[in-house]
Amino acid sequence: MKADLSAKVKKACAATLRVFFARIGLAFLFLVGAISALAAAPEISPSRPLLAFAARVAGDEARTRIVIDFEKKPEFSVHYVSAPERIIVDLPATAFGFPADDLAARGLFKDIRYGTMDERSARIVLTASRPVKLAVANVQANDNGSFRLVLDAEMTTKETFANLVKTQDWANQSVAQPDPLAMVDQQDNVFTVAVDAGHGGIDNGATGAGTKTPEKTITLGFAKLLAEKLNKIDGVKAFLTRDDDTFLSLSERVTVARQGKADLFISLHADTLGQKDIRGATVYTLSDKASDRMAENLAQRENLSDELAGFSIQAGPPEVADILLDLARRETQAFSIALASNVVNSFEGQIGLINNPHRYAGFQVLRAPDIPSVLLELGFLSNPEDEKQLLDEAWRGKVTDRIADAVRRYREKALANGG
Repeated sequence: MKADLSAKVKKACAATLRVFFARIGLAFLFLVGAISALAAAPEISPSRPLLAFAARVAGDEARTRIVIDFEKKPEFSVHYVSAPERIIVDLPATAFGFPADDLAARGLFKDIRYGTMDERSARIVLTASRPVKLAVANVQANDNGSFRLVLDAEMTTKETFANLVKTQDWANQSVAQPDPLAMVDQQDNVFTVAVDAGHGGIDNGATGAGTKTPEKTITLGFAKLLAEKLNKIDGVKAFLTRDDDTFLSLSERVTVARQGKADLFISLHADTLGQKDIRGATVYTLSDKASDRMAENLAQRENLSDELAGFSIQAGPPEVADILLDLARRETQAFSIALASNVVNSFEGQIGLINNPHRYAGFQVLRAPDIPSVLLELGFLSNPEDEKQLLDEAWRGKVTDRIADAVRRYREKALANGG
């Protein structure tokens, strides 16, 4: 009896063990299958999208900067689309957590839209009001561990935009950050001068007291002659910011100079003063604090030029992204002062100068951070003697000869110093 019970117990235990091991085997096979399936499955996007927590837009109709702050470093790509001109920025899945007004269209862009494409991607669409290109498109680290996407757009020609659409690398259109301290034209060994004829188009500038000749006509004549003489100097190339009666905003003039890789920027003017007895040439460089009341008033009048065509000076230049631009401005300012000194020295004894001929004030047209710049008041149309000289062909030739000589000596000294 005991033997039969023992046999039955052994038989039951054996059956239980067979079931137990069979179940372990099935579980193991299921686990192996699950691991294989996970390995073969496509990468799954993070459960939480990238957060864009702040945005800002600054600039004007010539150059506009867009900055978007992200909690983590974003990967992005850029491409251009025509009809209408658009810049498209593709991002990974992104939650846009800033007020819509922070990314409101302004400057070069008449419409800015952004949003989710699907669970893996998002997109920003920048619709331009004129042909546009990116001068900078990169991601920079913030001090607090977050990152900012910086897009610097600037005006361009229809031909250039069409070429961007045709030749772009659709997979990766990231643009490197240029070094603002680098010489802008050191590759071709050509010293390039942007000659800016003040005013133009709807903006007549000052008017001659006797002949009623508009300032825009006088400055354009001087600019064409000066560029012609500069182009006769070996190693020097000059171009005009405007070559006809066209209105250019102050920012457009600076952008044209930068796109032309100018090493110098010379803006020509012939203003008026309430005191008709004051006459002579004056050279101005940039400063936030004016040298005197006359310089301050003149800068205020010149800076109002944009308002005649509906442009607002309050738009201001694109915001400064890092300290390198401040350093570049300081270095450029020193070169601007050196250029002004050369012009004054060339004029002394040859061309009539106002007392204290080198002055300074906050001229918007002189604000390029990387181009030494001066504004030259050739004389005052409010003074009868100055007006007569400004319209005299022989005197115009003499003045442009002296300016060309100042540029030549400035260039020679720059080369001697290894610039």
